[in-house]
Amino acid sequence: MFHKEGHKIIFASLVIVVAVFFLIDEFIDLRWLEITLQLTFLILFILILQFFRNPNRHINADDKHVLAPVDGKVVVIEEVEENEIFQDKRIQVSVFMSPLNVHVTRYPIGGKISFSKYHPGKYLVAWHPKASEENERTTVVVENNTFGKVLYRQIAGALAKRIVNYAKQDNIVGQGTDSGFIKFGSRVDLFLPLDCTIKVELNEKVRGGETVIAEK
Repeated sequence: MFHKEGHKIIFASLVIVVAVFFLIDEFIDLRWLEITLQLTFLILFILILQFFRNPNRHINADDKHVLAPVDGKVVVIEEVEENEIFQDKRIQVSVFMSPLNVHVTRYPIGGKISFSKYHPGKYLVAWHPKASEENERTTVVVENNTFGKVLYRQIAGALAKRIVNYAKQDNIVGQGTDSGFIKFGSRVDLFLPLDCTIKVELNEKVRGGETVIAEK
């Protein structure tokens, strides 16, 4: 299964690959060069397919848990001052996605969307300390009775040039359901209440919609 954000790119890539294979077969006589070029374009097409994959996940929705919003590696767990929305201290948990990870973004909790905003910005590498404040990004706040307000932020990286955000203010959303997509490498920051118990560790690999990030 492939994410809808990749359908046009996958179709265009398939057309290009088929055309290139035809041209290679028609105009290149050296067998080794023909095979090399065909394999190169085939591998590129396979990489595009795997980037836009959208595997089915067994999501165990639970109001007492915050689930990972994306696949990737936990690169930050620290208490910070969140200045855009809360103006107070929160626990930040950041997940970095390589181009090989699934890039679907999922709602970490279920509830009502109380804030959703897109911010244009730079394209610093996703692990840069200022990426959360200066890169192209979206800020979304979901609110429920257990956690109050939980903020997650999609952040573009050096390769990511398009953030897709489906969150609309005042919508009621389900935990683990599709909330967007970030194309070609990025990071997602979670800002959680201080009284949460964090259930992951630095450098741990997590799966969006399945791994428990925190609980109450």
